[in-house]
Amino acid sequence: MILNELLSNIYLISALIGWFVAQLIKFTIYLIKHRSLDLKLFVASGGMPSSHSSFVVGLTGALGFDLGWGAPITALSIVFALVVMYDAAGVRRAAGKQAEILNKLIFEDNTDKNLTEQRLKELIGHTPVEVLAGAILGFLVAYLVVF
Repeated sequence: MILNELLSNIYLISALIGWFVAQLIKFTIYLIKHRSLDLKLFVASGGMPSSHSSFVVGLTGALGFDLGWGAPITALSIVFALVVMYDAAGVRRAAGKQAEILNKLIFEDNTDKNLTEQRLKELIGHTPVEVLAGAILGFLVAYLVVF
C-alpha cells in the first residue's frame, strides 16, 4: 500500500525523473567525450547538468503546477530548492576547489612518493550554468509529468 502510494505520487515521480534524466545526460556526455563507460556517473555528484537542481526543481515545479504557485507547500519547496542550488554552486563548489588545491599540494608538489592518502574528490559542486541547466531540466520534467 505504501509503495503504491509512493509510485503514484506525481511530486516524487517528477523529482526522481528529473534526477535520473540529469544523471543520464552526464553519463552520455562522458561516454561521447571519453568513449568509455563509467557506470559510477549514475550516482556521482558534480558535472553538467546539476542533478541536485533538477531533483529539487522537479519537485517544486510539480507542486507549483498541480497545487498552485501560491500554495504554502510550494513556497516551502521553493525555499528548499534555492538552498540546495545555492549550496551546490557555492559551498560544495568551494569545497571542490579546496580539494583540488590540496590534491596538488599533496600529490603533485610533494617529493614523498610513499603517500598512502587517497586523492580528495574534486568534482563535488557545480558552476552557476550547471545549476541553471539542472533547474531548467527539472522545470521541464515537472511540466511534462503534471500535464
